[in-house]
Amino acid sequence: MEQKSLSLIIPAHNEAARLPETLAQVARFCAGLKQAYEVLLIENGSSDDTLQIAQGWQEKLPGLRVLSLSQPGKGNAIREGMHAAVNDLRVMLDADLSMSLDQVPGLLAALEAGADIAIASREAKGSKRVDEPLARHLIGRVFNLLVRLLVLPGIQDTQCGFKAFTARAAGDVFPRQSLDGWSFDVEVLAIARNLGYSIQEVPIVWVHHPGSKVRILRDSWRMLRDLLKIRKNLRERRYGPAAH
Repeated sequence: MEQKSLSLIIPAHNEAARLPETLAQVARFCAGLKQAYEVLLIENGSSDDTLQIAQGWQEKLPGLRVLSLSQPGKGNAIREGMHAAVNDLRVMLDADLSMSLDQVPGLLAALEAGADIAIASREAKGSKRVDEPLARHLIGRVFNLLVRLLVLPGIQDTQCGFKAFTARAAGDVFPRQSLDGWSFDVEVLAIARNLGYSIQEVPIVWVHHPGSKVRILRDSWRMLRDLLKIRKNLRERRYGPAAH
């Protein structure tokens, strides 16, 4: 049976320093694929050479498409990438590749087995965290507790940046997404569950890389505010009914 086509979506804001190695790893991964694929790199609002570096890889990485947006925000980049993607299965990846690409097939297998959305989870049984600072881990668990209490009971890790969607789920969910900041993951999953899509957490090995753009003191209150907004939107049925 022919394998379903694959879209890899990579948001990139001020990623000039690590983008060459990231794209080299993506190129090696894609060279081993047996299905049709595309790679969408979404540069948005960078002040460094991210766009130029990405464009320079288009001859070296077949299937690479580079989109440039003026508005920053990871949620904005992922939404536009999902809109531009054309393939059956769509995977969003963090530019630091804190989850190695050889774990992507595990996400795809969950979709092939019937899940509408598969999310990499650092908390699922069998997962492993490598070199993560204790303070970051504890703050992340507190945030997830709030996520489970306010919006998404039962999901242990909404914030890992590696998630896979069927084309149908992506096409239904992302047009309804409104948040562009770090809480967009929660909103996307809340919309998906509200529309009746199935979500499966997949255990991964996750390696911490310095240079995270999340600033705990600056962003924590914004993320709490976003959770309350998502909860309010769900209660007021602002995300609408499923289109299928």
